[in-house]
Amino acid sequence: MILALALAGLGTQLSFAGDVDPDLPVYEPVPGVSGNLDSIGSDTLNNLMTLWAESFQAIYPNVHIQIEGKGSSTAPPALIEGTAQLGPMSREMKSSEIDKFEAKYGYKPYQIGVALDALAVFVHKDNPLEGLSLKQLDSIFSSTLKRGGEPIETWGQAGMEGDWASRSISTYGRNSASGTYGFFKDVTLLKGDYKATVKEQPGSSAVVQGIGSDLYGIGYSGIGYKTSGVKVLSLSADGGKLYEPSMANCLSGDYPLARLLYIYINKNPVEELNTLTREFLKFVLSKQGQEIVVKDGYYPLPAEIAARYIADLEK
Repeated sequence: MILALALAGLGTQLSFAGDVDPDLPVYEPVPGVSGNLDSIGSDTLNNLMTLWAESFQAIYPNVHIQIEGKGSSTAPPALIEGTAQLGPMSREMKSSEIDKFEAKYGYKPYQIGVALDALAVFVHKDNPLEGLSLKQLDSIFSSTLKRGGEPIETWGQAGMEGDWASRSISTYGRNSASGTYGFFKDVTLLKGDYKATVKEQPGSSAVVQGIGSDLYGIGYSGIGYKTSGVKVLSLSADGGKLYEPSMANCLSGDYPLARLLYIYINKNPVEELNTLTREFLKFVLSKQGQEIVVKDGYYPLPAEIAARYIADLEK
């Protein structure tokens, strides 16, 4: 719903599919940009933040950016305590996190969408399965079964035949500090509980690596972490038509696990944002910055959305 509202009316206007919107602004360097930036938050965004930082520092040699990506839940405390200027998150802040920030500063943290992600469900590359419904995923990953299904423990119960039918499903996921863990729990499990047998991993790459070395494995991670050792499943929200996690299906809302990725900052609504933070975020939202999004395997923002954020940053 959040994604649909943010991109409302844009899906039919977009003809690019995975390439950057040609109307995105080209970033133009400005004089006098220097100093240190600290980023604490999402593991999903860790690679993107690193690539953005490297490119930005190539433009501004007197800028140093330090990045720590242990999970989205580490971003709000870092912003509140002032130990980071950038708080990348793969989910929206919870109301409790916003309340704590507002209690200290008197205004809410500022949220910026920086890329589009299809939260992907991966299986081993040799798994012949093509797709699953959210109800089936709930039955595979959840102990509370809020979608009304029966427990699924074997690949046969997930619809597979032959040698696969009797094989136990091996599940991989993130730990509770992860925004991806929270997003999958909220949307797929309808805020239900994970099974105790889900193998919690400290990072997105560890999830994908685990599945790539486990013929009977299945797990979830940002689409940008796809490797040659895994296969991405198509998904159905209601048990009907399966949709692959393409950019077009994310923008249309047909792929049920599409989401925006965010960077949160401390932006006083009555003061100008400091130059370094503003220019870094303008770079992220520019044509060059969104080309990096594509390079890292995610999907770029439409120019109209980027323009809204840029206009707010310059107020």
